[in-house]
Amino acid sequence: MSPNPSHLPSSLILVGAGKMGGSMLEGWLKVGMKPDGVSVLDPRPSDEMTRFCQANGIALNPASPAPADVLVLAIKPQMLDAAAPSLNGYLGPQTLIVSILAGKTIGDLRSRLPAAGAIVRAMPNLPASIGRGATGAAANDAVSEAQRLMADALLSSNGIVEWLPSEDLIDAVTAVSGSGPAYVFHLVECLAEAGTAAGLPPDLAQRLARATVTGAGELLFQSESSPATLRQNVTSPGGTTAAALEVLMRDPDGLKALMREAVAAAKRRAEELAG
Repeated sequence: MSPNPSHLPSSLILVGAGKMGGSMLEGWLKVGMKPDGVSVLDPRPSDEMTRFCQANGIALNPASPAPADVLVLAIKPQMLDAAAPSLNGYLGPQTLIVSILAGKTIGDLRSRLPAAGAIVRAMPNLPASIGRGATGAAANDAVSEAQRLMADALLSSNGIVEWLPSEDLIDAVTAVSGSGPAYVFHLVECLAEAGTAAGLPPDLAQRLARATVTGAGELLFQSESSPATLRQNVTSPGGTTAAALEVLMRDPDGLKALMREAVAAAKRRAEELAG
């Protein structure tokens, strides 16, 4: 579902304009955010971001921006402590904080930003940079329905948004969708290596593996069928795909068990970082 432009905030401060912050900014403008309502704060903006702000009439590093409807935190998590004192000055009584800082809980933000009230913690993933992200989001009790709609409009400009009933689920989201693109990229690596082992020239195996995974992903994106149904559709009984799936679906050491172990490991590490 496309974001509703009427729910976009009239004023917004983006703190941190790196790859993810910059991608989010581009997404907001594409869905109707007015650039003259946006301020970007970044001590070392890239040349590309500087040109982007100049071309679109976005205030870059204004001397003293007034509190905005929304303050988006997209800096590196380890920068929060140093940035917090100045950030408090950008918060008004009705300012909504949207944070994508990995490992920083709503409690962490409240303790470092005494002026904070309404907070949404979000975990986007890398495909958000091309508008195909998957974001999990959780809100504290101070977030009003109107603020939730604002956050949803901003986050959904880069892909789908799943609202979580509890912040406790953020670590699981991190393990599935946050880290998930890396699992898919590694699948391409492994498939290409297997193709080479089967006799294909390495460059050909790489092209075929890449096209296969991206094509399958696009089919999954466009189809209303479940992943299981799509898998069954390309699996003829007794055929080559079935032979391969017997290995991948073998208990107890098939892909399902390995993926559970991988996601569990990522979730444990997310919990450690949050602690």
